[in-house]
Amino acid sequence: MTFRSDIGVIDLMIGFPFVDKHAVYDYLYAVIKDDQSKEAQFPVGYMFKDTPEELGDHDPIDYTFSRMNTHNISAGLFSISGIALEARRKFPNRVFLSLEIDPNDITGTVRKIRNIHAEHGLTAVTTFPAGCNPQVPVSDRRYYPIYQTCIDLDLPIIANAGVPGPRVPAACQHVEHFDQVCYDFPELRIVMRHGAEPWEDLAVKLMLKWPGLYYMTSAFAPKYFPQAIIDYANTRGMDKIMYAGYFPAGLTIERMFSELPDVAFRDHVWPHFLRNNAIKVFNLDLTPQE
Repeated sequence: MTFRSDIGVIDLMIGFPFVDKHAVYDYLYAVIKDDQSKEAQFPVGYMFKDTPEELGDHDPIDYTFSRMNTHNISAGLFSISGIALEARRKFPNRVFLSLEIDPNDITGTVRKIRNIHAEHGLTAVTTFPAGCNPQVPVSDRRYYPIYQTCIDLDLPIIANAGVPGPRVPAACQHVEHFDQVCYDFPELRIVMRHGAEPWEDLAVKLMLKWPGLYYMTSAFAPKYFPQAIIDYANTRGMDKIMYAGYFPAGLTIERMFSELPDVAFRDHVWPHFLRNNAIKVFNLDLTPQE
């Protein structure tokens, strides 16, 4: 169970340092009710320690890529922005783009996905059901045109699963919602992010059941990866579990890679977890490693 530092890692949740972290979460402060969260710089800061600092005087692209290079992160999935597009021009084989959506405006969202994909070439669509305003359950009809659009464009969709960190209700992200979606859209590739806790055992059962359902480890420091997920990756789920960090929101790249060697993945799992599964699920034009 030896960590493979020679593998060119694909990080499925990475970004550039925030200039104003509080402003990034304006959309959440509109729905959060408790004063402590509203006053916090980071609405889930209570869950993390030593969170990444704001940008300061650094160049955002140089700052992120210097850390990627140090830890052999060969490519990342970045939320589309002006900086991300500039970074892709500089590093065309290392920057892949995702689009975060709120399906409450169904027609507008479908058009946005299609237009941005046509102009810039998306790799994935992402969504935070508990952070939508109003919230939208994963299996809600408002998501269905978005799911079909992802199928039409051959894009996976990444959706938060489990109890959300911000102090908003969790029912819309219960893992059982994914069962209905996978039944109704057998061609869809859907990736659960942010833990799926406390329903991680159910997440494993559903991944066994549905070929198009996957999981990435975003927002969890490696020492806290759910045991059910580690056990599944080591057995029947080697092709279903993928690496994702949480920089610059809650976890530094340095912390992630200082703890990864202690994760009890079997030797043959590491290439799939760190790289190969992402290439397959996200249709990346990169070479797998063994």
